[in-house]
Amino acid sequence: MRRADRLFQIVQLIRGRRLTTAEYLAERLEVSVRTVYRDVAALQLQGVPIDGEAGVGYRMKAGFELPPLMFNAEEAQALVAAVRVARPQLDSELGRFAEDALGKILTVLPASARAAAERLALYAPLVGLDDATRERLAQLRQATESRHKLALHYLDLGGQVTERQVRPLACFFWGPVWTFSAWCELREDFRSFRVDRVQRLLVLDERFRDEPGKTLADLQRHEAARARSGH
Repeated sequence: MRRADRLFQIVQLIRGRRLTTAEYLAERLEVSVRTVYRDVAALQLQGVPIDGEAGVGYRMKAGFELPPLMFNAEEAQALVAAVRVARPQLDSELGRFAEDALGKILTVLPASARAAAERLALYAPLVGLDDATRERLAQLRQATESRHKLALHYLDLGGQVTERQVRPLACFFWGPVWTFSAWCELREDFRSFRVDRVQRLLVLDERFRDEPGKTLADLQRHEAARARSGH
């Protein structure tokens, strides 16, 4: 890959994610982490508004835009596949948005690319989340975005129900199971919860702000350290 193409891909990858690590970029682009550091520094010198934090990752400052891109047939098929596979596992509102976004993309594609995408013979069964889990997932997603604290009753693996007040940080999909990670104010530590084990969920009026040691970036550092130590 030419360096100019690689720089363009770096911009696309960073702007498409909330936080992008140098290791992720190196793996996607099949280069060394040192090369990624040099390329990002070059982009920053050229005025591309990339914020970076050592050991955490890169993010694009708000307001940065590139001209719209056209997808080829294979990329359009990948988008169709992603939406078909993901929709049964999303909450209803986000699933509709995914379908709407895909429809908008398909309408502006060249006829050949659109036809290739629509005839993709790859499907996912419509059997997905139960209604209660789907509703809780929507609440969790919205509270995470609006940064509202949550009060919940949670059924643990021992069959005990505990009451928690948490700061939701992110939701994760593990095949058939959704979990969410949060700062638990009862345990004063990060905790992960299975969405289908939440017995009761209440979105509180109280909002939270980032505090040192309690953010998603802190959680990611914590998990990375555990992975390196083998625990």
